[in-house]
Amino acid sequence: MGDGGPGVSTFRRQGEHCVATFAADEVRVLRKVASEVVGLLTDGFDHSDPVVGRLFPDTYPDSPGDSADLRRYTEGDLKTGKIDQAGAVLAALPPVTGGEVRLDAEAAEAWLRALNDARLAMGVRLEISADTDLGDELDDAVLHDPTSTRVFQLSIYAYLGYLQESLLRALVEGRLAH
Repeated sequence: MGDGGPGVSTFRRQGEHCVATFAADEVRVLRKVASEVVGLLTDGFDHSDPVVGRLFPDTYPDSPGDSADLRRYTEGDLKTGKIDQAGAVLAALPPVTGGEVRLDAEAAEAWLRALNDARLAMGVRLEISADTDLGDELDDAVLHDPTSTRVFQLSIYAYLGYLQESLLRALVEGRLAH
C-alpha cells in the first residue's frame, strides 16, 4: 500500500520495540475503532450480526450442532481475548494530542490481532470481499460523493491495513535480526 501518504504513521523497529508517532487525528481514529470493537463484543454482542459471525466463524460449517457445542466452550475465552487485544490498543495510545507508541513483541502481536478484528468488522459493514480492489472502491466512492461517510470509512479501512502492514514489517524485522 505504498508509504501511507503524508501524515500517516509508520511503525519502525527500535531495538526490542516497534515504535510509531501518531498525530492527534490518528489517535482519535484508533481510539474510536478499538472502542467500537469492545462495544461490539460486549453490549452489542449479537450472533445474528454478520460482523459477529465474521469475528467468530463456525468451526464446522457443515455441522451447526458441533459448531454450537464448540462455541459454548470456547466463545467466552475468544471474546475476552479480542476485548483484551482492543484494550491493548487503547492502553498504548498516547494522549489525544498525539505522541509515541512503543510496543514490545507481545503488545505488537495484540495490536496486530486487534487491527485485524477491526478490519474484519469494517469489511463486513462496507461489503468488502477478497475480490474487492480497495483503490477502485475508494475512487468510485469519491466520484459519487467525496464527502460521504463511505469515503471516510473506506479511508479508515485502508489506513488500518497500512498500519497493520507496517507493524507486521517492524515485528518481522526484529525477529530476523535475532
